[in-house]
Amino acid sequence: MRVLLARPRGFCAGVERAIDIVELAIATYGPPIHVRKEIVHNRFVVEDLRQRGAVFVNELSEVPEGAVVVFSAHGVSPALREEARSRGLRVIDATCPLVTKVHDEARKALERGLELVLVGHAGHDEVVGTMGEAPDRIRLVTIPADVDALPSTDPSSLMVLTQTTLSTDDTAAVMQRFGERFPGFSSPPSGDICFATRNRQLAVRMLARKAPVILVVGAQNSSNSIRLREVAAAAGSRAHLVNHVDEVDWSWLNGVSVTGVTAGASAPEPVVRELVNVIVRRYGGAVEEVTAIEESVHFNLPEGLGRRPR
Repeated sequence: MRVLLARPRGFCAGVERAIDIVELAIATYGPPIHVRKEIVHNRFVVEDLRQRGAVFVNELSEVPEGAVVVFSAHGVSPALREEARSRGLRVIDATCPLVTKVHDEARKALERGLELVLVGHAGHDEVVGTMGEAPDRIRLVTIPADVDALPSTDPSSLMVLTQTTLSTDDTAAVMQRFGERFPGFSSPPSGDICFATRNRQLAVRMLARKAPVILVVGAQNSSNSIRLREVAAAAGSRAHLVNHVDEVDWSWLNGVSVTGVTAGASAPEPVVRELVNVIVRRYGGAVEEVTAIEESVHFNLPEGLGRRPR
C-alpha cells in the first residue's frame, strides 16, 4: 500500500494562534479559563485544553462576572462583545485574523450603505458571528439557486462576502451566478476564502489524481474538513471524513493499492500520524508526501501574550 500524505494539511496559522492563546491564557491567569464555544472544531484539541484548565461554555451567561473569557477562532457578533463588556468579563480574542478581515469588510460596506450578501453555511459559528454585524441587513446564500431568489437591486450597490472555509469550486459557481444576475457587483479584491483553505483543497486535488480513496481527518462539524471531503469526491476519489482512525471502515481500502490522507485545518498532526501508522501496519508499504505548496504564515498573538516556543 502506498500512502500519499497531503502537504499542507492539518493546523493552519489561525488554529495554531487560537490554541496558543488558550494555553498562554491558562499560563498567564491560571485555570480556569473560560472559552466560548469550541476554540476550534476538533474534539481532541478541545479535550486536551479542557484537561489543562479550559472550561468550554455555549453562552456568556455561564461565565462568572469578571472572569477571563476567550472568544473562539470563528469570531463573534458585536452583541456578544457588548454583553461581555457589560458583565465585566476580561476578553481575549482568538478570532482568526482572516475572519476579522471579513467582519471589517462587512462593517465598511454597511457604513457605505451597500446591500450586503454573505456566501456561507447557515448555523456555522463563523457565519453567525459575521451575520451578527447587522442581522437585519445581511442576506445569506449558499448555492447558485439562492442568488436567483434574491430581490432585484442595483448591482453597483451590492457587496458580496464569503465565509473563509468554503469550497473554492462551489464558491466560484455562486460568484459566477452573481455576475450573471448582478453584473458589476462588488467583492473584496483579495477574496475571503483563506489561504489555508485554498492550499488544502489544492493539495487534496493533487492526491485525487493518484489515489482512488482519500481519508480526510477532521470533525463532522468542521467546515473546512467537510469541504476537503467534497473536493476530493468531486475530483474522482472515494472520500471519507473521519475524526480518528477508530472511525475507519477498512472495507473502504479493499483492493486499493494507493490511499491518500489529508487533514482539516483544526485536526492535530498526532491524530493524522496515528491513522497513517495503522494503515502501514495493516497493509505494509511506504508513506510519501505530496506537496502542493509550502506554508510559512504565522499570526501575531494579542498584546500581553507572548508566543510560546515550538
